Amino acid sequence: MYRNLSSFDPTKGGFTTWLTTLTRNLLVDNYRRSRMDRASDSLDETYDGEDDGATRADKLADGGKSQEQIVSGQQLRTQIQAALKQVSPELREAVILRDLEDMDYKDIAEVLGVPQGTVKSRISRGRAELARLLKRIEGQVM
Repeated sequence: MYRNLSSFDPTKGGFTTWLTTLTRNLLVDNYRRSRMDRASDSLDETYDGEDDGATRADKLADGGKSQEQIVSGQQLRTQIQAALKQVSPELREAVILRDLEDMDYKDIAEVLGVPQGTVKSRISRGRAELARLLKRIEGQVM
């Protein structure tokens, strides 16, 4: 700023405008000079320099689910919900408590007010019925 103070002309604008312009120009000059310093490394290079190590591209790769996997999962959930609606209420309740709520047989027996043997029987029959319905739904979809 001190070296360029002689270029300040109060008739062309205020001091803050001149200072902002000067700062901007210095930043642009520095950006242009340091362009090669910002050149990126090859994505095929490994981090540790070894030939068999993970490359930079591997680190950038998206490990998440693809759109196809997301849509398939949504379709499967929809099919399961549709099949569950067709299972009798007593079997559905036992299957949901066990498989979706992850409750143990003793707790399910207490909630439903039935013996554990009845709970196990309902879960087994409910799963079998659900599997049969899902096969039927899958046959309709394909």
